[in-house]
Amino acid sequence: MKFINIGFGNMVAVDRIVALVSSDSAPIKRLIQDAKDDGRTIDVTCGRRTRAVIITDSEHVILSAIQAETIANRLDDDTLEDADDDEEAQEP
Repeated sequence: MKFINIGFGNMVAVDRIVALVSSDSAPIKRLIQDAKDDGRTIDVTCGRRTRAVIITDSEHVILSAIQAETIANRLDDDTLEDADDDEEAQEP
């Protein structure tokens, strides 16, 4: 199982991520509020402004102070490393 850093030493399982979005739009703000009301919110911002929202397959909503683009780049870098590892394993 692969994990990705979402800020301040907090990690999330890559396989569980369904969506990674910015927190600026009104629908996302409503989604966050609904998740808070239901107790499905995980706040890892350490008191800073929420810049990215991660939605998991268990319908938990994770709030991060790292920008969504930065987290997406980390996901892409992790995916590229996996592809390189797969190619090396296939070589005789």
